[in-house]
Amino acid sequence: MVRQVRRLIALAAGVLLAAVLTGPAHAGGPVRTAGAGPGLAGPGLAGPGRAAPKPLPAGVDITGDRLAEPLRLRAATDPAAVVAVIDQVSWLGRTGAPSGPAAKDLGPKYTVVVLSGDVATQTYDLYPLAKGGPRVYRPAKQPDVSRKAKAGWFLGRLSMSETLRTAGVPLERQFDTVGGGGVGGGERVIPDESLNPARDFDEALGELQRLLLLNVGVILVITLGLAGIALLIRRRTR
Repeated sequence: MVRQVRRLIALAAGVLLAAVLTGPAHAGGPVRTAGAGPGLAGPGLAGPGRAAPKPLPAGVDITGDRLAEPLRLRAATDPAAVVAVIDQVSWLGRTGAPSGPAAKDLGPKYTVVVLSGDVATQTYDLYPLAKGGPRVYRPAKQPDVSRKAKAGWFLGRLSMSETLRTAGVPLERQFDTVGGGGVGGGERVIPDESLNPARDFDEALGELQRLLLLNVGVILVITLGLAGIALLIRRRTR
């Protein structure tokens, strides 16, 4: 019985070894790895079922209030600034609001033109200081006639003003933004003087002391009042 079991084990091992030796790795060619063959896409390569990565736009041109000449940002020299500015408009949906704030509430206007190579493809109007928050207006007429767009107004990112300022637009620094739009980070929203725990503790202790003194005063007044009433009743009952 033991010999039969040993023979079966040896036979199974032989079959398994033969299957391994005649597998794809030994069938007359090396084993293909991801990215090593024409039908597979390695890192950074486009293949079947994988879209090629979108190239970074060549740059943006910015014109507007207090800009004597267009501010020209190019991906080759200012990639971070280009990405930050485009991030202000890249998320817009297909349909925006049909009307925006009144003209007197919009503040300074800056037109951003996105370039592909030397060709303008998209244009947007940015209002970083509009009342109620930054606004973006997308005109229906775009430089690239093949691009179908609907005119509309959109609420802009809170970082719009700081992003444009960092890119070179003459705007006053804003301290109430959350982030810098990807260039340089944001500013502290809470002032430093309000982040003093010792001072906060002293103020809380002072408030507690005043509250205790007030309570003690109220108790004394009530006690004296009750004592006076008791004395008055005692005199009248004699």
